[in-house]
Amino acid sequence: MRIGILGTGNVGRALASAWALSGHDVVVGSRRPDDEELLSELGELTAAGVRIVGSAEAAAHADVLVNATPGTVSVAVLESIGAPALAGKTLLDVGVGFLEDGTLSHPVVSLGEEIQQAFPETRVVKTLATVDRNVMVAPDSLEGPGTVFLSGEDAEAKKVVRGLVTDLGWPDDALLDLGGIATARGQETFAVLFMGIAEATGSYEFGIRVVLPARGTA
Repeated sequence: MRIGILGTGNVGRALASAWALSGHDVVVGSRRPDDEELLSELGELTAAGVRIVGSAEAAAHADVLVNATPGTVSVAVLESIGAPALAGKTLLDVGVGFLEDGTLSHPVVSLGEEIQQAFPETRVVKTLATVDRNVMVAPDSLEGPGTVFLSGEDAEAKKVVRGLVTDLGWPDDALLDLGGIATARGQETFAVLFMGIAEATGSYEFGIRVVLPARGTA
């Protein structure tokens, strides 16, 4: 599958590397694709066959476009590409926005919803927003199974995204479909609890698991 990733930060790099190793055709979109310093930083990706291109070129390349930009700038980055170029695309959104004081930039309506509202012809699916970049691509690094979530309006887009998440190593039964894009609020606001858990445990590398009642119990 052709994957275009918007964002050259740690999350974008981790996902690009993992999907390239899985055999996907991956490009990473940047606002400065010809910057020699950036290209040097991304040397491991380019050595693995990942191309660094402009944001618009990444969108044009992609069957699935991945938003791995900071949530405070995500909509602006997508607007720079333009709604016509995003129409009909599946957009996998992993973004969470933080303000300078550490509070969420989207405390009421999620970034996922904001993107879907701004680009109604784009099929937005929120996922992987509840784990750090290392666990995203190495779920077997955890001592036990975790759960990741899907939020979005389009069933076919969710099916495609589910396949890409399983390509990262998540078993299919670890993916829980929460429903429409409004449920992305829960995924994003978990970031507050995530930071608390990280501080309490001294690690960002952990997962959460939805545990149901034992069979036969009331």
